[in-house]
Amino acid sequence: QVQLVEAGGGLVQTGGSLRLSCAVSGTTGSINLMGWYRQAPGKQRELVAFMRSGGSTNYADSVKGRFTISRDNAKNTVYLQMNSLKPEDTAVYYCHARTSVLFWGQGTQVTVSS
Repeated sequence: QVQLVEAGGGLVQTGGSLRLSCAVSGTTGSINLMGWYRQAPGKQRELVAFMRSGGSTNYADSVKGRFTISRDNAKNTVYLQMNSLKPEDTAVYYCHARTSVLFWGQGTQVTVSS
């Protein structure tokens, strides 16, 4: 089992920055991929970014150049640095981890005001 706890959401103005964190515990050695999804009101959950265990990353086109996913193995924490935020980035952001199954955090709200 893997447990994920997100933190770092909040309210920010357009153009501002936030850093989300995802603390990982449990059977972390079996994780082969970690990442972030988001879900805006009335919309489907969508992929934001992910990082494979080898360190390669992928980003949604909508966040490329603005968001950066990173990890601190010593702290068992994955981060999402979000810069140049836009109102359309407003959503609940979910951390996820993949072993043979997917695990999800509880989500953290990010609101970008115009």
